[in-house]
Amino acid sequence: MTLGAGYDPTLFGHDPWWLVVAKALAVFVFLMLTPLVAVYAERKVVAWMQMRVGPNRVGPWGMLQSLADGIKMALKEGLIPAGVDKPVYLLAPVIAAAPAFMAFAVIPFGPEVSVFGHRTALQLTDLPVAVLYILAVTSIGVYGIVLAGWASGSTYPLLGGLRSTAQVISYEIAMALSFAAVFLYAGTMATSGIVGAQEKTWYVFLLLPSFLIYLVSMVGETNRAPFDLPEAEGELVGGFHTEYSSLKFAMFMLAEYVNMATVSALATTLFFGGWRAPWPLSIWDGANTGWWPFLWFTMKVWGFLFFFVWLRGTLPRLRYDQFMNLGWKVLIPISLGWVMVVATVRAFRNEGYEYQSIVLVTAGIVVAAVVAYFVWNTVRHRAEAKHEPPDRSTATKPFDPLAGGFPVPPMPGQTMPTFTRRPVASVSAPTDQEGSDA
Repeated sequence: MTLGAGYDPTLFGHDPWWLVVAKALAVFVFLMLTPLVAVYAERKVVAWMQMRVGPNRVGPWGMLQSLADGIKMALKEGLIPAGVDKPVYLLAPVIAAAPAFMAFAVIPFGPEVSVFGHRTALQLTDLPVAVLYILAVTSIGVYGIVLAGWASGSTYPLLGGLRSTAQVISYEIAMALSFAAVFLYAGTMATSGIVGAQEKTWYVFLLLPSFLIYLVSMVGETNRAPFDLPEAEGELVGGFHTEYSSLKFAMFMLAEYVNMATVSALATTLFFGGWRAPWPLSIWDGANTGWWPFLWFTMKVWGFLFFFVWLRGTLPRLRYDQFMNLGWKVLIPISLGWVMVVATVRAFRNEGYEYQSIVLVTAGIVVAAVVAYFVWNTVRHRAEAKHEPPDRSTATKPFDPLAGGFPVPPMPGQTMPTFTRRPVASVSAPTDQEGSDA
């Protein structure tokens, strides 16, 4: 197969206007239905993990709970706090939600099909730099979070917006480097071309380190647990959307779930063959023709959505320093090394060598082992530090828990002073004569 095979620009730009409108409307409906089902599925799955019931009142088995929650938020009063920058405050939810929808314009849902006699690709459009377009569009979404925190005129939303800025900068670098390996191996940045290049072997096997780095980065990009630091209710109340209510708050939640669907669809497109059927279904000749590929694509996307829910129900939230160390000290250096390996293999490929797959798989296993070692080493050092005896030099220092005006707990190595409780004098009931004197 030639590099970039599968990208045919003649498939796009020739559809009648009504077909373009129909495809755009179909993508919009798909993205609106996905959060409705995802919210219900997330609450049910987390309930099963925690041995609870979950939603079970509205509709059969609680299936209409998401719809009821949406209607409830729409009917709530839209409060605007005093002191906010009103134009920016109202525009921020729109900026957060709109880019998530725009990114799906270049996601291929399936091959070429017939719609009322017209042959068209199950894709709204495609570009020679389609993946870069997705990166550019999704990067705009963070402005909605930053502006929401700034325009609220409150401290905690501002801190949540600043956290989100640092988070996106840190993890988008690693995500872009994982994409670079795919570009080098596929020879194209068009999403349909990348799917076409995976006809023989999916890139999750050939570019395993890139997939693992993207898997971590996409969780950080979507502000989902355990990386939901911009909205950490423990220290930021609710984060950037603390001062929002009604439909404005609902738009932030819509943006989060649509972004989850976007990164899941991108992972499916870049690493899991896109709309191509998995083995052994791919043995069937008709598995990758007609409307069947849309089913395979949807199943893969929902597999990644389940991964998001699984992480939320399993892992606790990271500290901010741990989160930054993972991005800058682990993911980015490994991504740079892996891109160099892929570029070297691509150079051999251009010279006519045919053992690139073996080299990539071997190097991928090595890099994956290095990543596992770094993670294990970090956990081991943290466990050793936890069991180290406290520094006795600080144990003798005086510690006043009320020095700052309010009680604080002792730090490691500090000892609470002993307090002696004063005896409470017993008070006897007054006699009639004492009562009359009083």
